[in-house]
Amino acid sequence: MATGYFDHNATTPLCPEARGAWLNAQDDLWLNPSSPYRASARVHAHLESARERLAELFDVLPSRVVFNGGATEGNNAVFAHWAATLPKDCVVGVGSTEHPSVLEAARHFFGGRVQFLPVDATGAVERSEIDWDSLGAISVMAANNETGVLNPWREITVAADAAGIPFHCDASQWIGKLPLEGFSACDFVTGCAHKFGGPRGVGFLLVPESAGHFHSFAGGAQEAGRRAGTEDVPGILAMLAALEAITGSKSGAAEGRDRFEEMLKDFCQVIGQEGERLWNTSLLLMPEFASERWVRALEKRGLLVSTGAACAAGKTGPSHVLAAIGVEADLMRRALRISSGHETTPTDWLQLAAAIRSTYEVLQADHSGPATVIHP
Repeated sequence: MATGYFDHNATTPLCPEARGAWLNAQDDLWLNPSSPYRASARVHAHLESARERLAELFDVLPSRVVFNGGATEGNNAVFAHWAATLPKDCVVGVGSTEHPSVLEAARHFFGGRVQFLPVDATGAVERSEIDWDSLGAISVMAANNETGVLNPWREITVAADAAGIPFHCDASQWIGKLPLEGFSACDFVTGCAHKFGGPRGVGFLLVPESAGHFHSFAGGAQEAGRRAGTEDVPGILAMLAALEAITGSKSGAAEGRDRFEEMLKDFCQVIGQEGERLWNTSLLLMPEFASERWVRALEKRGLLVSTGAACAAGKTGPSHVLAAIGVEADLMRRALRISSGHETTPTDWLQLAAAIRSTYEVLQADHSGPATVIHP
């Protein structure tokens, strides 16, 4: 891997605890937990123990935990459930800066019956602008994957409950970075293992106790009939090991990120800086050059950064997140997303800032014309 990985919002390296749990389970707990023999019952017992331990972390009943294949599956499952159970004329509200797996699921299952919630200048959902009387359900992410901006999801939870409508929170970027208190009050919560040091292809969905008729897949009766398909017990145990390890560790600090932004404030703009953000994320509008050129130039120096959402890699068009905030299209193409992990040090951040400055000089020298600086 490159010497400097700054794309943790896309995916994280498998942490030692998760790797150990996965290897041990592949040796001893690889049987199908639904098979009828005693050896399989032991695997099923480990599966249910994992459910109980995850439920304890979120302060919910184990029966609310549905293991699945990740956040995209969980997000789609929620909207499919709403489409099947809510009134046919129901309108769902979704944040304008949501992850594509929420936006596209809403469009797919509800068509024109989607109300895109406005955001403020930082990209956070404007809670005071939500028309609760017009909505039958609402979905708002906890933290944005591109900007790191935090939404007022706890307050929205309370308001949705008062309005009598179900609330879904995609917590993929929050989990593993900030405390888990408050998610127990949400109706639906999406989690994704590879965002916090676990394996890919594993995740979970918290569902309400009242959702006894919840079915994400048709097929077998796994997950109490709520998600068909043989459970990946080694993957689930690895996910839990990662979550327990990172929940028990010291919370990340924004010191390195903030010093990094201070070093670069004279020639680039930071999106969402005036609001509350994840401690690990910085979305920059860079001078003159397209973000792809910055990514390639920095990779040559062993530094991996992103142009934005990893799920949009290879697609053309502006970021819907930046568009919702009101960033001009010409500036959107210069966006760089920097996202660190718990192992990233303040020195790593400062070295990245220095590399960006020197890379800027190289790009200027290669450019046939004067470069334009973006002043905040």
